[in-house]
Amino acid sequence: MDDNKNNYIRVDGNKIINEKSIKWIKKMDECLAVCTKGNGCYIKDTHTICKINNLDSYNLLNKYFQEKSI
Repeated sequence: MDDNKNNYIRVDGNKIINEKSIKWIKKMDECLAVCTKGNGCYIKDTHTICKINNLDSYNLLNKYFQEKSI
């Protein structure tokens, strides 16, 4: 991610979030829960990105959960 450029991700519910606002991501089966609140989130406060709804956004963030082979 380029620090000088705003990059946006589409989440479920036809919402767009700025990548820089992401505080944490939790993987849940084939969905990702994304927190953008500065003081933290409970699961009910997160944005959801499901593989079936937003494949590009899901793949973009899911790569951080892939195991690296040595």
